[in-house]
Amino acid sequence: MTPRAAGTGPDDPTPTGRYADFGPALRVDGGLRARSTRGAIGVSWWSRRFLEVLESFALGTRLTRGRAYARRGQVLRLDVSPGRVEASVQGSRPRPYPVTIALPPFPDALWDRVERKLAGQAFFSARLLAGDLPAELEEVFAAAGAPLFPRSVGELSQRCGCPDVAVPCKHLAATFYLLAEAFDADPFQLLHWRGRSRDALLSRLRTLRADAVGSAAPTGRDAGMPGPTPSVVDGAPGGPPAAVAGAARVLADVPDVPPTEAVDRFWVSPVPLPDRPPILATGPELLLRQLGAPAAAIGGPGLLERLRRAYQALDPG
Repeated sequence: MTPRAAGTGPDDPTPTGRYADFGPALRVDGGLRARSTRGAIGVSWWSRRFLEVLESFALGTRLTRGRAYARRGQVLRLDVSPGRVEASVQGSRPRPYPVTIALPPFPDALWDRVERKLAGQAFFSARLLAGDLPAELEEVFAAAGAPLFPRSVGELSQRCGCPDVAVPCKHLAATFYLLAEAFDADPFQLLHWRGRSRDALLSRLRTLRADAVGSAAPTGRDAGMPGPTPSVVDGAPGGPPAAVAGAARVLADVPDVPPTEAVDRFWVSPVPLPDRPPILATGPELLLRQLGAPAAAIGGPGLLERLRRAYQALDPG
């Protein structure tokens, strides 16, 4: 772990002053150890976005020390519930410090608007049902007036049982990094923190999708179809055909294309495609900020500064 200056915190190697009664952090076995052993923590867009927001709050080296704590396995427990994250982090005292990070969950009325928007597009439903969070999801929440990630550090209520007055202290920062990795392992943990569990969200999406399909499906008589065709699911013998099923219902209004034109238009969509929402724009220095200064053997901070200027010069924006 990168040491702090002597006397600046209760878990420093040689604390002095008001921290003189505390020794170094106690080593623990079986803690929640970050999977990343060096460099940035978080691999998915949502965990990186979460940490990018935190690091943009100019929290300085406190996050760096917390990252070292996360990699040493000092976090013993991490629980996520709607609006609340609770953890236990081992410091210098025999008893671990209790840590709480609170963020107000979205109200049910707002979740209802978001769920209807998600269910209205097969793209979102398919990705979520497959256990993935599309990058455009952040735009959906923003359009509903509910940013998915905190916009300022003031939106977060942070508490730690340690005597350090800094917020966040290293114990809170370690919890943030382990939380980001929890989001990597299960992206629905992020949505659970904002007020919707995985089961509740997916069940609601399935219900809304089923209702939309059921209300839109025409019967054979409504569709003006006199009898069974290959695009219709057969009903009882002698009776009217059942509802149009599968792709036949979606393509019912698409005009037939002569074979001579089909070859030229094979890769062209038969209907205009909707505009794709813009994805999150990041600055050219994001990767450099996450990696930190390189070792002195390859250039140290001076190399980092030269790379930063080069990244800015190459940025087309």
